[in-house]
This record gives sequence, structure tokens and C-alpha cells, in this order.
Amino acid sequence: MNSIRQRLLFWQIAALIVTSVLVSVFTYLLAWQAFNRVRDFGMEQIAASVVRHGVRTHSWSIALPEHAEPLASARHAPQANPPPWVTDDLGRFISQIWSRDGDLLYASVEGTGPPLQSPGFHDVQWAGEAWRVFTQMDDEEIVQVAKTASDRSSSFAELAPWLLVPVALLVLLLSALIRLAVNRALAPLDALGLDIRGREEDDLRPLGTTGLPDEVAPLGRAINQLLARVSWLLQRQRQMLADAAHELNTPLAAVKLQAQLARRSQDHERDAALDELDRGIARSTHLVAQLLQMARVEADGREHQRMPVRLDTLAADVVAAFSAAAEARDIDLGLERSEAATVLADPDDLRLLLDNLVDNALRHTPRGSRVDVRVSQRAGEVRLAVDDNGPGIAEADRQRVLERFVRLNPQSDATGSGLGLAIVAHTAQANGGLLTLASSPPGGLSVRVTFRAHPAETHPA
Repeated sequence: MNSIRQRLLFWQIAALIVTSVLVSVFTYLLAWQAFNRVRDFGMEQIAASVVRHGVRTHSWSIALPEHAEPLASARHAPQANPPPWVTDDLGRFISQIWSRDGDLLYASVEGTGPPLQSPGFHDVQWAGEAWRVFTQMDDEEIVQVAKTASDRSSSFAELAPWLLVPVALLVLLLSALIRLAVNRALAPLDALGLDIRGREEDDLRPLGTTGLPDEVAPLGRAINQLLARVSWLLQRQRQMLADAAHELNTPLAAVKLQAQLARRSQDHERDAALDELDRGIARSTHLVAQLLQMARVEADGREHQRMPVRLDTLAADVVAAFSAAAEARDIDLGLERSEAATVLADPDDLRLLLDNLVDNALRHTPRGSRVDVRVSQRAGEVRLAVDDNGPGIAEADRQRVLERFVRLNPQSDATGSGLGLAIVAHTAQANGGLLTLASSPPGGLSVRVTFRAHPAETHPA
């Protein structure tokens, strides 16, 4: 049962039924006690009426059948089965008058009736029946009134159903009201779902949250936040597609032009034209690769598999991988003496981050420069730094270069596409790192990424 409406109805109506059963039981018990008190009061009134009207011994004649035994000394008479003329009269009130000496002077039935009791109410067994007996003593006589318990029970049984009818009607009425209340309470959720289902695929307008209940309003606000993030993501994707189309247009046009020039060139000029064509193809290939990396990082569609990674070992691998490219540009690329440092991150993301940091430094530093990679650990933090002695970046522009397709000097001979630092920023953030840009000691740029240190000692990258 996954429906909130069905759950609410089930538990509320179940609670109503259980409560009604308990109330019915208590009502039955209280009514039974009240009924007995009323019947007891009636017996008291009958006894008091006999006493009040001054009935005396000489005014009574005991009507007994000719074969009946004497009634004297009946106080302690044995509880034998009564004769038939007594049992035929069971279920009616039995009135008895006794003398102060315990002699039965009058009985309203043909028989002795229940034995004489002390003053007050008593429950006795007589003639195979349970009897309720009330005894009242006067100065000269003792009046005793008796009634069978079965008669009381049958009389109350006729009244009991009328006690349960209001409870049953109450359960039915409240069940209908509970169902109506639940439907009305959940109506905003139904309206919210109807609004969402009725929208077009590109309709990302915020949902109306005015008038929503306090419990539903947070859901509406959360959906609006999700819609805002989706709208922002779609806008960035559209902007990225536009920027990618613009960025690819230039190198592709240059490749086309260089191919035409190579076709028209003489043999001694063709090699130079083909070299230019190779550089254009390399730039286009690098741009496409970085566009794919940026799309993967920004979309964040995959789950990051965080695990302990030796950052110093990974840095050494990256430096070794870029050593040939650095040598081709006459750049001194090296790994400074680094401490053994372990971080908790996605290994693929860290490799992507290091590749872009080193590649960006090699592309934007002039020939004969120096690029140093360093890993250090201090106070529970691991810092990865890539320093160069190139032209650096002015402090006012350091935040702007973290955006996509931002090149501070488009006229330079650098072959970058303006995506390297943006990819580094997104990757660091996704893995809990903090990216900062500063000036390196030689005067160039120092890119630093700080991670929280992992307590593991050694783990292969």
C-alpha cells in the first residue's frame, strides 16, 4: 500500500473503529451498572412502600396450597428444589414479610421464596436461579423483595442494541468525514501533479506555491529549485554549443585554407604548408577533446568513484607523460621533491585535472621556460601546485580565466582554447578540492589545488 491517501484512510478509520469499540465496551459497562442501580432502587421503593403503609402481621393471610409445609422458621431452611408451583412463577418480583423472630408471614408466590437475609442487598441462589434480594427491617416486621438475575439480563439485553446504534452511526459518519477531509487535504498534491503533467517538455517556469499547505510548500519550492537548476544547465549547454561552434569555426576554416594552400604550393613550399595543416588539425583535435572533457565534467552524469589515491605518484606519472611535449617546446618540466600524500578522490578525475594543469602551463609559457609540479602535505591538507615562470595572470583577471573559452590574449601564438582552467575548476569542486590562483616565486602563475588528506599511508594511484 504505497498510496498516502490509502494509508491515511486506513490508519484513521482503524483508530476510529478501535476507539469506538472501547467506548462501546465502557458505555455497556456503565449502562449495566446504572441499570442495576435503577432496578435496585425500584426494589428499595417496593420494600419502603410496604413499610410506609403500615402493613402488619394481622392484616396478612398467607395463601398456600393445602399440601404445602408450614412456613415457620424459614430463615435457615435448606436450599432444596422448590415445588412446581414456585418454579412456575420464577421471573416475577417476590415479596415476603417476616416477623422479627424469623417466621414467614406472607409470600407473593406459592412457596417460601428466597431465605431471609440480613438488611441490605444480597445475591443468593434459590430454586436453581441467581436472585437479587433486598431486605428492610421495621420495628415489628421484616420486608424482603427478590428478583431473578436472568430477568434483569434479558431486560437489559433488549436495551443494549439501542446503545450501540449511535456508536455505529457515529463510525459511519466520521468515516465519511475522514475520507472527505483526506481528499481535501491531499487536493493540493493532486493539483501540483496535474500542473506538472500538463506542461510541455521545454516549459521550465516555476510552479505556483501560493496557497499551498505548509507541508506541501517545501515540495513545491524544491521542485522550483530543481527546475531552476535544469534551466541553468540547459542554458549553459546551449551557450556551450554556441561557443563550441564559434571556436571550432576558426580552426576548421584555417584547416580548410591550409589544405587548399598545400594543394596549390610548389614542392619546396608544400612541407611548410603541411606543417601548418598539422598544427591546425592538432589545435582542432585538442579543442574537441577539451569540449568533450568539459561536457562530461559539467553534466556530471556519472557517479564519482572516490577512493584513496597517491597524489604524488599520480603527479610523477603525468610529468613523465608530458616530458616529450615539454622537450619539444624547450620547457624544463619537472617534479619537485614531493611528500607521500594520499587523497580521497576519483582517480580519473585527478588524472584529468593534472593533465589539464600541466598542458595549460606548457601551452601558455614561452620557450625556454620552466614548469614545476609539487605535492606537499601540512595540517591534514594536501596541496598540488603547478608553477611556471611565464607571463602570469593579473589578479583582476584570475577569476575570469576560470570561465569557459576565456583567453586573455587571443593574438598570442598559444594554441589553447580557454577551457583548461575551467575544466580544472569543475573537477576540483566535484572532488572536494579548492582551486586558487597566485603568483609563483619566479613571477609567473601558480595554480594550487588543496584537498583534505586521507589517513591511508600508501595506496597505488
